[in-house]
Amino acid sequence: MNILAIANVPREIHLGREFRALLSSCFAMIFLMALFGVDMYPNLVFCNTEPANSLDVINASSSQKTLGIMFNITCMGVPVVLTYTYCISWIFRGKVKLDVTSY
Repeated sequence: MNILAIANVPREIHLGREFRALLSSCFAMIFLMALFGVDMYPNLVFCNTEPANSLDVINASSSQKTLGIMFNITCMGVPVVLTYTYCISWIFRGKVKLDVTSY
């Protein structure tokens, strides 16, 4: 499936459909990262010299209280970041036009 997404990028660019090429490229990257994650699970960082020192999902997790605090911070912070991103995108929308006053 990933090979098809990668092969589709030049095809879509040739046909003039840049957005579809972007979607194919995004799918390929997401699929590769997911494949890497599935391959490494449950180890996050593998230690070759001493496998007992590997960092796995259980050793890397925080306490329930810390996870709860981070969840609350995330619930407050994500809407702020999304709003800021939307506002900046709206302010700088449109194509760049080069004219005499441009530098």
